[in-house]
Amino acid sequence: MSTPAPGSVMRGAVDLSSLRNRPAAPAAPANPPAEGAAPAGALPLVFDVTDATFGEVLELSRTVPVVIDLWAEWCGPCKQLSPVLEKVVTELAGRLVLAKVDVDANPQLAQGFRAQSIPMVLALVAGQPVPLFTGAVPEQQVRDVFAQLLQLAAQHGVTGTVPVAGAADAAPAEEPPLPPLHAEAFAAIEEGDYARAITAYEKALAENPRDSDARAGLGQVRLLDRVQGADLQAARAAAAADPTGVDAQFVVADLDVVGGHVDDAFGRLLDLFAALPADERAPVRERLLELFGIIGDDDARVVRARARLASLLF
Repeated sequence: MSTPAPGSVMRGAVDLSSLRNRPAAPAAPANPPAEGAAPAGALPLVFDVTDATFGEVLELSRTVPVVIDLWAEWCGPCKQLSPVLEKVVTELAGRLVLAKVDVDANPQLAQGFRAQSIPMVLALVAGQPVPLFTGAVPEQQVRDVFAQLLQLAAQHGVTGTVPVAGAADAAPAEEPPLPPLHAEAFAAIEEGDYARAITAYEKALAENPRDSDARAGLGQVRLLDRVQGADLQAARAAAAADPTGVDAQFVVADLDVVGGHVDDAFGRLLDLFAALPADERAPVRERLLELFGIIGDDDARVVRARARLASLLF
């Protein structure tokens, strides 16, 4: 996984022009804050941001650096990384804030940030994006990158803070320790060793076939393993050249799921299923069922895709 640290100059890595002029949330203060101070009644240290409220976050980034965490409910590495981000931001006592973006619920932000895979973390400094890293990285690496981000922000005159009173609400709830094999899998994911993570989850399932967390984690890490090193543009070109090529369509569908484009992935595989002869459909059905398990049976997109799959089967 790549972990580029912020550079010495501001870089417009993503296109925020479509979001820049959105109205701020009603709670935004009417009077501008004094230089070096956050607005009165400022946001907590960790908060959710949406397509509709992003304009307020852009303005806040002119006072204090804003770290953006792009995540999704179905993304296992996101759930691993988010508590680390929250912990480090909270310990920095208002020198940074963390804005969390659910890419499924906020497609315009996901598109604006060019989120091809998640978790994806970047920052806003004085309204400009600064790429930080993708994937679940170790806590020390998060600390190092955030230290560099603060230095970069200072170079551009963004040195304000937000009231630390919000830190208590922002701190993540204490969670029970992970079972040993789950902890081993998470550590392996953090190191990018997906094969070891797969083995750990498989052992957990062998010990307890009803371990739903291990089953979900296994599906997620298998997905990450499949897309590791894949080039989205090349994959799309290969799929376009071979519309009924199962392997080519699988690669794009996997990349779409990782990037948060779940409906696109399901639609692609369902179209492929419909186009194939009946005796060649089994691998496509199996891949769909695997992806359904990753996203979650209660997810509306899964419900719709299951209904269409059923209509094609009978």
